[in-house]
Amino acid sequence: MNPPTKSESHAERVVALRTRIDDALPSLVEGRTPAALYEAVEHVLRTGGKRVRPVLLLLVAESYGASVDRALPAALAVEVFHNFTLVHDDLMDGDEERRGAPTVHAKWDPGTAVLTGDLMMGLSYDLLGQVEGTDGEALYAVFHPMVEKLCAGQALDASFEDEEAVSVDAYLDMIDRKTGALLAAAFELGGVIGEAAASAQDRLSTAGRLVGRAFQIQDDLLDLTADDDAWGRGVGGDLVQGKKTFLTLRALERAEGAEHDWFARLVTDGGLPRNDVSEARDRMARLGVFEEAREAVRSYTEQARDHLAGLPETAAAETLHWLLPPGGPFPKSGTIPSLHRPLPQPVSGPA
Repeated sequence: MNPPTKSESHAERVVALRTRIDDALPSLVEGRTPAALYEAVEHVLRTGGKRVRPVLLLLVAESYGASVDRALPAALAVEVFHNFTLVHDDLMDGDEERRGAPTVHAKWDPGTAVLTGDLMMGLSYDLLGQVEGTDGEALYAVFHPMVEKLCAGQALDASFEDEEAVSVDAYLDMIDRKTGALLAAAFELGGVIGEAAASAQDRLSTAGRLVGRAFQIQDDLLDLTADDDAWGRGVGGDLVQGKKTFLTLRALERAEGAEHDWFARLVTDGGLPRNDVSEARDRMARLGVFEEAREAVRSYTEQARDHLAGLPETAAAETLHWLLPPGGPFPKSGTIPSLHRPLPQPVSGPA
């Protein structure tokens, strides 16, 4: 048998970290009451996800010499907090399905969704306080500002729905808060736990924010260019829902005359019929929007890598760089299929 390649070794390491996270999450709520509320939390935690944020936190902490056991509570805090935001995001957007499972407000009711998110936010704070050997104030000094930024980002995103003119710069500012803030916190928390120097923690935070930009623009791009089966949701969903993305906003800025009017109607009419998605894609391609988006992903990822150049030379740091290849953050889903598997559902006992 041939020894594993470096890529396979990195993939195995990421899968091992994710398994630690997956195994720990359900135990946070098992046996707690009231059952209906904690069942909703468990439902959210068992529907999977790539666990990108906690994996990044663990790799940064390991890069600076901290053990996974010591950093795990913070990683769980970040993942629980992330999922809390999704519960409320789904409620605000009226989405009835996420990761192939019904959302909390669809399976239960809106009130339960509000309480579920609130409870998960509280759990994340409790978990962060369980990190041993680290000044709790230093951890919360990272976490508190992140919460405010993320809420502001969500509010900005919602306000964009009613605005006809949104600039790409305003969109990037929203990404920095809604997506980048939590990724920045994940990187920085890993540095705090690993006792990195203050200057290194600043670089880690900036790297996380830049990864957030690359991650979101890549997501916008995949929504229009990915294969339906590989993407796992209908291609062009953002256009159908009338969402303002990097692609639609850059198309508006590049287009002129009738072309500009066509894209203006797209973002002001609240969505596009699905059978018009191909036309929108063709128009964007002619305007060069896709290549510009790919270049933005490459640029932000490379900038993030530059800010991580000072990481100690460790196996964990190598895996972290592997997750951020120059072409864009995180290898294609086919590279690490286990990153996308759902958590196993509990086996029901006898009736």
